[in-house]
Amino acid sequence: MTASEADPRSRAHAGRVRFATFNVLHGRPMRDGRPVAVPAGCGPEAPLVRAVASLDADVLALQELDRLQERSGRVDQARAAAVGAEAPYWRYASAFHARAPADGHAPEPDEPGLRVYGPRETEAGTGSREGVPSHGIALLSRLPVRHWRARRLAPAPVPMPLRTPGRRGLTVSWDQPRAALAAVLDGRHGPFTVVALHLSFVPGWNVRQLLEVRAWTADLPGPQVLLGDLNLTGALPEAVLNSPARKGRTGVRRTRSDDTALPPRRWYDLARTPTYPAHRPLVQFDHVLATGIAADAATSVDTPPTDVSDHRPLVVELPL
Repeated sequence: MTASEADPRSRAHAGRVRFATFNVLHGRPMRDGRPVAVPAGCGPEAPLVRAVASLDADVLALQELDRLQERSGRVDQARAAAVGAEAPYWRYASAFHARAPADGHAPEPDEPGLRVYGPRETEAGTGSREGVPSHGIALLSRLPVRHWRARRLAPAPVPMPLRTPGRRGLTVSWDQPRAALAAVLDGRHGPFTVVALHLSFVPGWNVRQLLEVRAWTADLPGPQVLLGDLNLTGALPEAVLNSPARKGRTGVRRTRSDDTALPPRRWYDLARTPTYPAHRPLVQFDHVLATGIAADAATSVDTPPTDVSDHRPLVVELPL
């Protein structure tokens, strides 16, 4: 790779955009497959910041981010990651506000509802409660953003036994509210849409959430690129996104028979590669899917190791 090819501005001029999705596990470093505490007071040298910077992504979706949580040094991790990624356009969305206890027990919600924060920390609705600790997702971009959109996804009503990093066996866990972020970006060939999300770990409920997001973004311009930890393995996300839209789903066109919607736009999973667990990836929970571009549009796919999280980041370059 030449110096000019490594320069993100040269990449953009050539019509290539580098996308990445990364479940960062609160920015916790991993040792021998187990998470350890976030080092206190490390600021711009935090493992999370270094990991994000190493991806050199033009557009980056991050999941399991903390904001002002004691367990991660009371850092606004979305803001720190945006600085590390050199991404001036970003939003952080959380539908779950609570102080996460260090012992790993379920936190008690502080307040309900979706909250969105950006570079100025004065997004509508933050009010006087912007110091409340929270947990959520972020979408970061080096490309200018024309329009932002956010949505809260309701939690599943039933618990699930899960493997938890650092614990043996299975832990019965209740689901939490989730959030999705969408942005219309200025690309070299015109506007396109990017969607960042983190779906439920409860089977079936995550499928419902993915279909909800598909309907929610149906009116946004294509091409569309969806980035996130979907908690769905292999080819499942592509199959779900390409399934017929049933009567009664909001925001979807209907056939004259009024029984099912017109077939949705064709979606492609652009990278089929395992991302979890980070030390020895065996399954794929993290996906980059797109509609409005060719199935083989990705010019490169990578899952580089980093010093944080139990997931590998998934990095894909696309001609947008």
